[in-house]
Amino acid sequence: MKKMMNILMLSCKKATELIEKRFVTKLSPVEKIQLKMHTAVCSKCATYENQSEIIEKCLAEIHQPNKEQMKLSSERKEQILKQLEK
Repeated sequence: MKKMMNILMLSCKKATELIEKRFVTKLSPVEKIQLKMHTAVCSKCATYENQSEIIEKCLAEIHQPNKEQMKLSSERKEQILKQLEK
């Protein structure tokens, strides 16, 4: 039983590694369970996990802006076309 608990319980360092790894690749089923168990008992790592998710979402929005924001107005399109004709 003790060996099983050592396998399932992570250090905070390992938990943060898994939190960051999750944004790059899929975690194995064992890693998912380990992380879930750790964040259930460690409020600091749970907070870190929430903050990391917020940061990742913000970065995704920066690198993939809203398509509406990228649209040019019809006036601006006409201006660009006129300048290209010159």
